[in-house]
Amino acid sequence: MRINSDSTDRPENPGVSDDSKMKQNGAAGKLPIAPVHNVLRDTRDLLGSSGELAAGRGLITAILALALGGLSLLGVIAFHFPQYLTTPELRHKYSVDVLRHVLFAALLVSGGLSLSNLVLGRRRSLNAAAFALVALAVALGGSRVPVGDFPDHTPYIGLDWFILDLLGSTLIFVVIEKMFPLYRGQAVFRREWQTDLVHFAVNHFIVGLILLTVNFLIFRLFGWLVRDSVHAFVGGIPFLLQLLLCILAADLAQYWTHRAYHEVPFLWKFHSVHHSTKTMDWLAGSRQHILELVLTRVLVLAPLYVLGFNKAVIDAYIIIVGFQAVFNHANVHLPWGPLRYLVVTPDFHHWHHASDDEAIDKNYSAHYAFLDYLFGTAVKSGRRFPEKYGVVGDYMPDGFVRQQLFPFRRMPPARKDDEA
Repeated sequence: MRINSDSTDRPENPGVSDDSKMKQNGAAGKLPIAPVHNVLRDTRDLLGSSGELAAGRGLITAILALALGGLSLLGVIAFHFPQYLTTPELRHKYSVDVLRHVLFAALLVSGGLSLSNLVLGRRRSLNAAAFALVALAVALGGSRVPVGDFPDHTPYIGLDWFILDLLGSTLIFVVIEKMFPLYRGQAVFRREWQTDLVHFAVNHFIVGLILLTVNFLIFRLFGWLVRDSVHAFVGGIPFLLQLLLCILAADLAQYWTHRAYHEVPFLWKFHSVHHSTKTMDWLAGSRQHILELVLTRVLVLAPLYVLGFNKAVIDAYIIIVGFQAVFNHANVHLPWGPLRYLVVTPDFHHWHHASDDEAIDKNYSAHYAFLDYLFGTAVKSGRRFPEKYGVVGDYMPDGFVRQQLFPFRRMPPARKDDEA
């Protein structure tokens, strides 16, 4: 079935138009396997498409097979070169045997779906591409690639983090979005999903470089503020209270950093990349300028380093901030009740991304919503939901590279703050 729009208790989706439909690629032919040029063409067309997915025609299973086949191949490659393609922090936490079982299951599902669709004559081009990815992954060793000893401090790309986070986030947040949607008619593959997926991938691939840069800057710029007596005092606070204080310290730093991004024109050039998304979902939060990502982490994590919160508290905070960063951008609406005045929810953060007049430069908090009420920057509106998202004037170009270059170009005449 199609995902139908229901406007009885939800607003119209500003990010999806009626004519935005997922192209029906991979038409069936007479041959059991599509010609190579058809496979390449239809796969390229699919990746360039956006809109709704129609069930019952094999497109959903073909996309699932293609996605799992591609991720499985990347997983096999990571098994071959773990010293360069896996994240050191994760290597010591996950079980290689469990990952082998997950990889085997993904290969089995992808291969089974693609082969079944080929036999049934459904989406032959796309399923041929998926089956080819599975075959190549198996030829390279599949889930049985041996992993020996290797050095632990080599330069690396976080390919394993990208694969695991993409799988986990998709399984968790797409399900939540379909169960509790704000915009019922919003497609999973909405407009500009390709750009945000590239942001998602790059942010994960360069995680090592980001961590190295952030840690270096924090130690260099804020190391002189560290006091053993402060660390001892903070470290003696009970875990739960320490965690709440850790989140508060981080959110206070994040609030004023975030506010500066909006109120300082030079900084807004970088932050406008994040605000340029016109459709809110779990993937939208990935759209960020790399320099903003580094600066924000330095300024938010520095107080935590100076104050000396325990490692267990920092680890818990990282899990919480990681979840909220995705969840608060998601296409989700729940009855939050009085909780909405205490913590940041998707409803709260959606208003921050809105380009409605009353939403400009409001709702800066990332965790504790009461900070915006305290500092007078909470949105005040008679409407429950925003009407539109994105930057006022819609001047941001599409595409990862163009968005990374945008801050270094001349700002358009109609700036966001000029029209507020």
